[in-house]
Amino acid sequence: MSEKSSTNPGAAGRASAAGQPTALRNVVLVGHSGSGKTTLVEALALASGAVNRAGRVEDGGCLSDYDEIEHRQQRSVQLSLVPVDWGGIKINILDTPGYADFVGELRAGLRAADAALFVVSAADGVAGATRMVWDECAAVGMPRALVITHLEASRSDFHEMTELCRTAFGGEDPDAVLPLYLPLYGTPGADGHSPVHGLIGLLSRRVFDYASGERAEREPTAEELPLIEEARNRLIEGIIAESEDESLMDRYLGGEDIDIKTLVGDLETAVARGTFHPVLAAAPAPEGAKQGLGTVELLELITGGFPTPAEREAPEVTTPEGAPRPALSCDPDGPLAAEVVKTSSDPYVGRISLVRVFSGTLRPDETVHVSGHGLQDRGHEDHDVDERVGALSAPFGKQQRPLSQAIAGDLACVAKLSRAETGDTLSAKDGPLLMEPWTMPDPLLPVAIRAHSKADEDKLSQGLARLVAEDPTMRLEHHQDTHQVVLWCLGEAHVDVALERLRTRYGVKVDTVAHRVPLRETFGEASAGRGRHVKQSGGHGQFAICEIEVEPLPGGSGIEFVDKVVGGAVPRQFIPSVEKGVRAQAARGVAAGHPLVDIRVTLLDGKAHSVDSSDAAFQTAGALALREAAADVRIDLLEPVCEVSVLVPDEFVGPVMSDLSGRRGRVVGTEQSGAGRTVVRAEVPEIEIGRYAIDLRSLSHGSGRFSRVYVRHEPMPPQLAAKVQEEAENGG
Repeated sequence: MSEKSSTNPGAAGRASAAGQPTALRNVVLVGHSGSGKTTLVEALALASGAVNRAGRVEDGGCLSDYDEIEHRQQRSVQLSLVPVDWGGIKINILDTPGYADFVGELRAGLRAADAALFVVSAADGVAGATRMVWDECAAVGMPRALVITHLEASRSDFHEMTELCRTAFGGEDPDAVLPLYLPLYGTPGADGHSPVHGLIGLLSRRVFDYASGERAEREPTAEELPLIEEARNRLIEGIIAESEDESLMDRYLGGEDIDIKTLVGDLETAVARGTFHPVLAAAPAPEGAKQGLGTVELLELITGGFPTPAEREAPEVTTPEGAPRPALSCDPDGPLAAEVVKTSSDPYVGRISLVRVFSGTLRPDETVHVSGHGLQDRGHEDHDVDERVGALSAPFGKQQRPLSQAIAGDLACVAKLSRAETGDTLSAKDGPLLMEPWTMPDPLLPVAIRAHSKADEDKLSQGLARLVAEDPTMRLEHHQDTHQVVLWCLGEAHVDVALERLRTRYGVKVDTVAHRVPLRETFGEASAGRGRHVKQSGGHGQFAICEIEVEPLPGGSGIEFVDKVVGGAVPRQFIPSVEKGVRAQAARGVAAGHPLVDIRVTLLDGKAHSVDSSDAAFQTAGALALREAAADVRIDLLEPVCEVSVLVPDEFVGPVMSDLSGRRGRVVGTEQSGAGRTVVRAEVPEIEIGRYAIDLRSLSHGSGRFSRVYVRHEPMPPQLAAKVQEEAENGG
């Protein structure tokens, strides 16, 4: 940040970082899949001296993406923490997946961090989903910087990408997004592409050359100096515009040469406030090199420009019962308040909780209170329990390095918190707290599953419970109408990872089956039926006769039962039996096996026997009467209809509306939602949007999102209803 050369602080950084929150930085890496986040983490670890060769730790394993699933899929699928030290500062680097299916891991990283580093590939450009995350960070004032990667690609252009970033992220103030350094290009190769081997500091007018594999500082040549003047002037003006010194611009415009110390100080302030967003460049270190291009500059930015945990506002807290509590401060001596941002399982250690400490100090072997509330709709139960903290550690690849404590502002892994789930609050047992939860995306892709074998069935319930405890973006549903176990996920890749974890971590193999939408049946017109249940088989027989009339009711009426029996044709004690039999048959359906709703059943007449009539006999007669009434009339199938709200950039409004219409949807309105975005609202049959989470992503190039709310059931078109009934009759 200061554009001065730096050296690896080594153990001194680790000792210093254990003291106060001011010696900590928490930064999350954000970017689309393939932008180079994990490679950048490895390069930063190498430059800091945390590892001696890119991406490798002492056991030879990868520093990041060490999970077996990540190896097989060749992409990040979970949040990873990599702590490094620089200049006496401990930096907790949070590497997040870039694929949209794992946005829950990204949100967890944003919660745990105090600043965000957006990674943009010079070869691929700015993804729509990355812009949406940028807007989320802007809404909460999170400090952000950008780093451009893949400059070695033949079609890459740093200057072009900088302008794209200014347009995409600058909004109404593109001069809030400006480069701090310009790349220094070498001699073009056979493909005509010039490799980048150094950076020119715009403020210091110094060259930082990485051609030797290690950062070397020198004066610019006469040919290099003119390359930076225009960009340098624009950067200085941008910094001054964001500074709090109103006289500084007048001095600059008056021709005064503002000293670098003042400019760097204002730059650091603007970055920490989240009003200025510097652009840097980075590239991995070549084989045998000690530092990759731009890695030292990034480490200086993080330690010098990004805020300390003490400068960021902590989440609001209440008691577990909801009573307000005083705001937290990042004080190691304050009341304990920490949050589980990620939960994982280790076959040897058991459950491991990655925790961000916002206040107080977390120590091994102490008893803490674990509070988890507000996720009942996703298969989680509210819980308030006291648990003993196991060992504290800092992850480093597959290794867990022991910690003596975790102070306010730091992150640590806690072993053996058996009841803690992602999003839970850890606090002192004599002063329990509950943190305001972070926003998580709603899983909207349903996958119906069943155990592969009887042995799997015995372990399925426990395995699914552990799975949803780890991932709050997953919802478990045991549907009472369809009798299916449904796992709601964010996308197909999310499904694949969930099922593989079930198999490999918990030893549960499952099969996916077709997801059934909960349909209903109703009478299309009035009808009558007679239920006759008369049997004689020795001893007491069975005798019950009832006559009913059925008529349809408006949607949402349910089932109404009316007694109009006169003269005691059906004894009073058996009238509830008839109703019970009618309702039981209605629950089983009369046409395609779906619950029958929205009808009025009137009991008109019947017969009884003084000896052979019974409760069971009249229940059977009531069910038979309803089935007979349904035999000769049209039975309508009712399908659930949802109100869908789709948020997309303006350029996709037309395609989205056309697509919804093709799904038998009725667009009910549109409205603007911020600059360049529109919300499209439509009512769409649920059966048509089972895979909409996937289809919308494709349609909007990853920039759209939607929510849905059940509205009502309404009649299904006859041709579709006939197809459903045919499938039911054939056992489909």
